[in-house]
Amino acid sequence: MLKSVEGISETKKRITIEIPADVIERQIQHSLLELQKKSHLPGFRPGKVPLSIIEKKYGKSVESDVMEKLVNEYYQKALTEAGIKPVSQAVIEDATSFERKIPISMTFVVEVMPDIKDIKYEGIKVKELPTDVNEEEINATLTSLAEEKATYESIEEPIAIGDLITVDFDTNIDDKTNKDVLIKVGSGPYPQEFHDSLVGKKKDDSFQTEVFFPEDNQSQYAGKTVKFTITIKDVKRRNIPKIDEDFAIDLGFENLNKLREKIRESLQKAKIQKSKNYKGNQIIDKLIEETKFEIPESMLNTKVNDFIAELRALKNDNRSEEELRKEVLPFAERAVRSFIILKIIGEKEQITVSEEDMKSKIIEISKKNNLSPDDVIKYYIARDGSLNFIEYSIFEDKVLELLINKAQVVEGEQA
Repeated sequence: MLKSVEGISETKKRITIEIPADVIERQIQHSLLELQKKSHLPGFRPGKVPLSIIEKKYGKSVESDVMEKLVNEYYQKALTEAGIKPVSQAVIEDATSFERKIPISMTFVVEVMPDIKDIKYEGIKVKELPTDVNEEEINATLTSLAEEKATYESIEEPIAIGDLITVDFDTNIDDKTNKDVLIKVGSGPYPQEFHDSLVGKKKDDSFQTEVFFPEDNQSQYAGKTVKFTITIKDVKRRNIPKIDEDFAIDLGFENLNKLREKIRESLQKAKIQKSKNYKGNQIIDKLIEETKFEIPESMLNTKVNDFIAELRALKNDNRSEEELRKEVLPFAERAVRSFIILKIIGEKEQITVSEEDMKSKIIEISKKNNLSPDDVIKYYIARDGSLNFIEYSIFEDKVLELLINKAQVVEGEQA
């Protein structure tokens, strides 16, 4: 039973429970009787071993199992009675020693969400990003698409910057001949003078050039003056397809106009989403600024550790734990404050995530990452042990959508 609840801080509670002696003893006796029914010991018929022998042989194990079960049961009942929802695992602060036929008293310290009463989230003023799509943007996208389709084709013309050439060369530094070396003229570790010496040459030309490589040059010749003897074996130039009806058909569209329409639609959709994200971030920043509360230490530490793990995994960041913690702490704190505020608002507005919402989101993720829905589910189960991450992302989107609809866009002000 719940004996007492004490507030340590805004996010910490001390809970004391007591388990009556008769409840403990009754449960121990029940467990011993169940063992007796199943017991098979030499010299006794199955199920007929005296209870005193069962208790002597298994008593300590039974006591341990019973106490583990009852402590968890009474702790959960106490949380329900006190109306407490922990955000982390409880820490046992104090407990009386176990003795048969004596009540057990235990004290736990638990972290809880802060109790925030009045969050003002209606009519927040926000700026928005422009969402109009102009012809220049469509043309730029078409150019990018054409460049993605570009191929390199062999030519007989003089070499120019950007050409891809294949050469054999010797140097005065070593005796070996470097064969079939691929060089993009104007790019790579060689100094500009080296590339300049290539411009204007043609396939099958042989020539010599002398080039100084600075100390900080990222090549084996750093700090040396190198004399090259070069033979041009092949010259290829990037051929960008013409943006016309054939180009559109090659991309799977009926004609060029249909392709332009699709580009406009995609750009518009991306701009609308970007503007929505921008407004959402402004709202979150405003809510964090105006809503002061203590955040649970365990939630902050978990988020900090997540960010550090991400930096180490994605960016191969090998700085010390202390350095990384200092860097990610402000971002982790913002993330936790955002989570708490959105959760409270969402619960107040009775926002829920349905099974259909989950299915739609999983399908969306699967298409975006070229995976099957089952693979998406397996990934998150393996990573997190649940689909809570997906569920919360849907919940967060719904809350932000509501907040954006309740916000006040400042007319004439665009970022």
